[in-house]
Amino acid sequence: MRVCIYPGTFDPVTHGHLDVLERACRMFDRVIVAIAENRDKQPFFSAEERLKLVNENLADYPTATAQVFDGLLIDFAKAQGASVIIRGLRAVSDFEFEFQMANMNRHLGPEIETTLVMTKEGYNYTSSTLVKQVAEYGADVSEFVPANVYAALKHRLEEST
Repeated sequence: MRVCIYPGTFDPVTHGHLDVLERACRMFDRVIVAIAENRDKQPFFSAEERLKLVNENLADYPTATAQVFDGLLIDFAKAQGASVIIRGLRAVSDFEFEFQMANMNRHLGPEIETTLVMTKEGYNYTSSTLVKQVAEYGADVSEFVPANVYAALKHRLEEST
C-alpha cells in the first residue's frame, strides 16, 4: 500500500487544499492529511479546530484521514509508513521554499520522496493567510473555502468584535 502524507497548517482548509487532496487520493492508496501544530505561526484556529474542519470535508475522500502532528514532518512520515510527501504549488514563488524543504526532507529521510503538484487554475492565488485577511475586513470568502470553514470563520470573527 502506497501511503502519502499531505502536510500543512490548514488554517483554514481551502478549496485549493481539497483540490490537491483529491488528486493525491487518485495517486495513492492512502492519504494522511497531516495538520501541523505550528505554534510559531500563531494559528487562527487551534489544531483541534483545524482537525475538525478538515475531517468534516473528508467524506468525499474515503482513502484519506487526518491527524495532527508536532515535530519534524519527516519523522511523522516515517512513523506512518509513508513513501511520499505531497505538496501543492500555487505559483512559481512557492517553488523555492518547497524545493528547499524537499531537499532537507530527502537528506533526513532519503527513502521518502516529495511530489509537488500544481493547484487547479483558479486556486493559484488563494492561500489560507489571504482568506483570513480578507475575511477579517468583511469580504465574502465563501467561494474559496468549504461551507463549514466559512461558517467557522464568520463565527470566530463575530466573537472577536
